[in-house]
Amino acid sequence: MLIAVGSMALMGGVLGGVLGLASRYLAVKENPLEQELQSLLPGANCAQCGYVGCGQAAAALARGEAPVTLCPPGGKAVAERLARKLGVKADLSGQVDKEPEFALIDEDLCIGCTRCIRECTADAILGAPKQMHTVLLDNCHGCAKCFKVCPTEAIKMCKVPVTLSEWHWDSPQAHSGRLH
Repeated sequence: MLIAVGSMALMGGVLGGVLGLASRYLAVKENPLEQELQSLLPGANCAQCGYVGCGQAAAALARGEAPVTLCPPGGKAVAERLARKLGVKADLSGQVDKEPEFALIDEDLCIGCTRCIRECTADAILGAPKQMHTVLLDNCHGCAKCFKVCPTEAIKMCKVPVTLSEWHWDSPQAHSGRLH
């Protein structure tokens, strides 16, 4: 019995050491710029930019393979932050400042087709086939993908009301002169 316990402990120690060495020498080095760019993106992972998620979009931006205007939900504000971070000039004339939105389903018009559920990347829509659907407002990130596929126009995109929890002061601007 002691021999079995001892041999298991020895095997565990040796295999643990091998795994520790492998994690150190085979580690994938991450680009710190990718991490910073991903923090500037909304994090919705809605795939409207053409990439699977915000992580892949940030990697493409860091490699210079994607324009800073790639994020439709982020709008002009995100494009400006990305351009500033990357130190590039961007044509933002086609971009608009989007206010935060959420989807709302009109229960009288919903036929339960489940197209919206299949499109939702945030799992914010609840429902079953041929049953009424509803949106979990805390999960909805306002990408409007469900709005585009609804055949009965039961989904409306509504602006997030400004409350104390969503309202923020504008950042102070640097003044070139002295205050009097």
